Amino acid sequence: MNARLNLMASPVAVKAMKHLIAAGKALAESSLPAATQQLVMLRASQINGCAGCIDMHTKDAAAAGETAVRLNLVAAWREATVFTDAERAALELTEEGTRIADAAGGVPDEVWANAAKYYDEDQLAALVCVIAIINAFNRGNVITQQPAGDYQVGQFD
Repeated sequence: MNARLNLMASPVAVKAMKHLIAAGKALAESSLPAATQQLVMLRASQINGCAGCIDMHTKDAAAAGETAVRLNLVAAWREATVFTDAERAALELTEEGTRIADAAGGVPDEVWANAAKYYDEDQLAALVCVIAIINAFNRGNVITQQPAGDYQVGQFD
């Protein structure tokens, strides 16, 4: 499969992507657990059908110590017993924030309140930003049909 457009060869896209990448790196310094961030990025990427991001975040999470069982169950997190209540709240917020156009009124108050039980304001801000940034990356990759499977951990560091 060939991409419709090589985003990394486009000066305009590279300039914009650098800002998204920098924003993502800033979130790595937040108090939102790194494992939660990886689970969120993986779940949004699954929903959006972004093979490149699924490839990247599965491999990055595994390299950081995430188990294969948890990675394999992210898509079915509601029925899985391997996630904490806090992670489940983050995954629920991720789904609602990613599927924002599917529900009139956006993210339901009860979904937000559930996340707020487990995360402080700074962590909630980081969670919202992680969801927004990964959705931006997903859309760029899906629109341009970026191929997946060859990602190496740390490739874009």
